[in-house]
Amino acid sequence: MLTAYGNSPIYGNDTVGEMNSAELLLHPVRLRIIGAFLGDRKLTTAGLRAELPDVPPTSLYRHIGHLIDAGVLDVVSERRVRGTVERTYVSRAASSVSPDDLASWTRDDHRRAFYGYVAALLADFDRYIDQEHVDLRRDGAGYRMAGLWMTDDELADLTRGFVSLLQPCMANPATPDRRRRILRTIVLSAPDSTRTDQALGG
Repeated sequence: MLTAYGNSPIYGNDTVGEMNSAELLLHPVRLRIIGAFLGDRKLTTAGLRAELPDVPPTSLYRHIGHLIDAGVLDVVSERRVRGTVERTYVSRAASSVSPDDLASWTRDDHRRAFYGYVAALLADFDRYIDQEHVDLRRDGAGYRMAGLWMTDDELADLTRGFVSLLQPCMANPATPDRRRRILRTIVLSAPDSTRTDQALGG
């Protein structure tokens, strides 16, 4: 499962259900809930509360309900726990904003989506860095930035190559010797004012 905006690659053929995809993914809490299921995870309500301890339970349940109604989450089992029903959820859809919705977004919509994306990234990083033993080299963790001069065709080739490398790993099942890794990508075009004149030293 992968959550995507814009021209990011999408893995899988499912899309968000009847709920408007922009309404679904523009909310930072729903985006974080979706992110918790990356890697084909099954999570109970208690497991989701542990993943998002800063979200009030009533708010968390409400957002879970929206995701179920939209066909993004599915209940795969229920069991009684001290008089209450504990549900286990799985992700059913690769969540993405439809091209039609994306075309209608305003600048503020894009800012809200990106800020939600960054908020989820910060929450993931905080959970990682707050562990008792952290070693970025041992864990294969890191964050990098680079500037690349590329034509549109070259960027498309890079994207296709990246996807071809990633897809076999996306198909890996969870096993005792594997660790869940969170991969996030951001590609931005620099403003037009930084184009050829600066590249040529003009």
